[in-house]
Amino acid sequence: MTASLFDLAGRTALVTGASRGIGLAMADALAGAGADIIAVSTREADADSAVALAVAAHGRTFSSFACDFSHRAAVLALADELRGRRVDILVNNAGTIERAPAAEHPADLWDRVVEVDLSSPFLLTQAVAQGMLERGSGKVIFTASLLSFQGGINVPGYAAAKSGIAGLTKALANEWAPRGVNVNAIAPGYIATDNTAPLRADADRSRSILERIPAGRWGEASDIGGATVFLASRASDYVDGVILPVDGGWLGR
Repeated sequence: MTASLFDLAGRTALVTGASRGIGLAMADALAGAGADIIAVSTREADADSAVALAVAAHGRTFSSFACDFSHRAAVLALADELRGRRVDILVNNAGTIERAPAAEHPADLWDRVVEVDLSSPFLLTQAVAQGMLERGSGKVIFTASLLSFQGGINVPGYAAAKSGIAGLTKALANEWAPRGVNVNAIAPGYIATDNTAPLRADADRSRSILERIPAGRWGEASDIGGATVFLASRASDYVDGVILPVDGGWLGR
């Protein structure tokens, strides 16, 4: 009975930003639980890509789309391409970050981060969720951040966008939970990915971060997989509007 709660056989999951890092780990975990995968990244993934091979290793079907989430027209075109395809699980993971002190932060960098990290996920969700709402079932998962709770340093656009994701998660949950669609978010802690490479390369900053993490280590992308499967499965049918930290205890410190 417990295992069946997490069984995703017969379901299709669309994962954005699936080519590497956290998105790849999410797609791998969902496929491992039985879901077929539609991967969306900046470039279309071929059969030899890491995400395609990971999905194939679990015996699940794989398809791929390319989308530049910094261009609204591209997101709307993707929504049109997906129209009519059944998506049971939507994972909005694609994101970007730009670092510059707030007083000097270029407006174009602000605009790009907010478009990729907040506006595009909303527009894609709005399109994909139409089918979920019609069927009365579906799972939407956003990738939030520790900066959905905190302010960060030198990343004002990212902090604002990820705080917006937390609010959007709750707003959509309020509207869609009564209609059978669960909307939640995962807030990864300090995970060893490309986005955190500058922090890990700074010896002082890396040490100060590690000193605050009760688990005593940087997270791995694979650490996000279990939370993703939980929020995508029947085990979370009564979970709505939650921003779930997977952070090694950072926020509890």
